[in-house]
Amino acid sequence: MPSFAPRPWFALTAAAVFLAACSPTFNWREVSIADAGLVALLPCKPDRANRALPLGAESVQVDMAGCETGGATFAIAHASADGPAQAEAWLNAWRAATRSQLGEAKVTEAPAALQRATAMPGPVRLEALPQQQQGAAPVQVLWFAQSQKDGTVALYQATVLGRPSSPEASKTFFEGLRLP
Repeated sequence: MPSFAPRPWFALTAAAVFLAACSPTFNWREVSIADAGLVALLPCKPDRANRALPLGAESVQVDMAGCETGGATFAIAHASADGPAQAEAWLNAWRAATRSQLGEAKVTEAPAALQRATAMPGPVRLEALPQQQQGAAPVQVLWFAQSQKDGTVALYQATVLGRPSSPEASKTFFEGLRLP
């Protein structure tokens, strides 16, 4: 009678399946954004970068933290304005720049709410669904600001680009934004 001897590939396959089950696609974690105090809930370990972003006639230094998982990119961008007037101008330019990149997408934009965000400029939410263009992805964006003790205004753009594999991922991301 032949004896059953496990094949080496069977052990490797079983180990791979076990490890995959232990590493969730959405591994949520709290992440501090800049020094302004925002805490974001991101579904994966973020990469960080900074770059100059043209906002109207000015080039503004923007810090970013983001990651990609489950079919979508989750990101937070932060800039610091000298005061409320500059903050409003920059957020309007930021929104216009984003809209200009969306092409023929169906765009809806509406006021939003975020605890401790400034009323002026107020939070704004944008959702863009691409037309039947190949390679285009849905986009969800939330812009908001918070006045700082030193008179500056922290500006933020929270973005989900793509269609997350979990229907609750975008909601978790946006509801996980906490201002001090």
